[in-house]
Amino acid sequence: MTALSQQTIDAIRKSETHLLASWQANLDASGASRDARINHAEFEAQTREFLRLLAGVNASDSGNIGDAAWSDARGFLDGLSRSRALQGFDSQATANFIFSLKRPLFELLQAEYATNPAELAAQIWAVTELLDALGMHTVRAFQKSREEVISRQQEELLELSTPVVKLWDGVLALPMIGTLDSQRTQVVMESLLQRIVETGSEIAIIDITGVPTVDTLVAQHLLKTVTAIRLMGADAIISGVRPQIAQTIVHLGLDLQGIVTKANLADALALALKRSGLTVTKAS
Repeated sequence: MTALSQQTIDAIRKSETHLLASWQANLDASGASRDARINHAEFEAQTREFLRLLAGVNASDSGNIGDAAWSDARGFLDGLSRSRALQGFDSQATANFIFSLKRPLFELLQAEYATNPAELAAQIWAVTELLDALGMHTVRAFQKSREEVISRQQEELLELSTPVVKLWDGVLALPMIGTLDSQRTQVVMESLLQRIVETGSEIAIIDITGVPTVDTLVAQHLLKTVTAIRLMGADAIISGVRPQIAQTIVHLGLDLQGIVTKANLADALALALKRSGLTVTKAS
């Protein structure tokens, strides 16, 4: 990447106030600084801080944004991208924060090198490469932050979609909704086993009424969960086995021997109470 000349760095430092005003005017014209998702004072502080970091780099260190001289600027952009991701902006709006500085810098260079067209062209190219590299760093940082947000949300959704309910003393139920995959099976087992330990329950009901289909993979995940429950010293009952699911299990030749199944949660609860030595009678 072409380095900035010392004359360009000096011009940026000398015209920092004018550059800042021109940059903020560009952002105002695009509507970026008037977005309700970000405080205007915070937006101005971010432009001021980035311009300060840009002006603080020496000409000899300006050729590669991966160098140590750019560590503060990279850290600033990482934090900016993370905050933009959390505020709901997209990567284009985030990168535009950097790219919108091009025009003010080009205008500054035109005035600075008005009598030297060759050096003007060289420095415009240097600024273009620099801001493009910083903009791409911002996009990468934004994508990483966004992926972290999505991953955390997926984990939270998994936890919410696998609630362990205490139906009775010693009886837990896990109503399952949606597809059962490897990742979700792991969350299911961890949540259920932890609740078995906490409550000392001896019976766990896994209700699959909300599971749309049962194939070989889903059956294997269910078997793993049942095995883990038994290793904890508890019994497992699978409820919600609809006619379609029963036919599918038979056609696939899946072996569910040794696992108690019931058509609905009410029957499974009745069996669990019976095993606990309890009966439910209608009040007179």
